[in-house]
Amino acid sequence: MSVAKTIEIIASSPGGIEAAIREGITKASETVKGIEGAWVKDTKVIVGDNKVTEWRVTLAVTFVVS
Repeated sequence: MSVAKTIEIIASSPGGIEAAIREGITKASETVKGIEGAWVKDTKVIVGDNKVTEWRVTLAVTFVVS
């Protein structure tokens, strides 16, 4: 039997949604072991001078508790 836990994180990148997701998972994996997956719960863009300057994602990251 295994037990999983979910945490919520927000990550950002000027390079797009996929880059923001990768940044979030990479950073979370520095302290959280056993990451199994993540759901993209929300996306947001930051606009400056009428242009998209940053992408933000809210992730629900699931990992196995040992």
